[in-house]
Amino acid sequence: MNSLGGIPLGRPAKPGEVADLITFLASPRAAAITGTEYVIDGGTVPTA
Repeated sequence: MNSLGGIPLGRPAKPGEVADLITFLASPRAAAITGTEYVIDGGTVPTA
């Protein structure tokens, strides 16, 4: 992790956090979300 610059949130994602996203995406509340990629890495991979 140090070679990547660490984890900005200070910890990797927990399995429950990933499960929460999956539960949301499978729910009717996410019916209008299509073609989206979600990265759950605690901010490890820079996106900007």
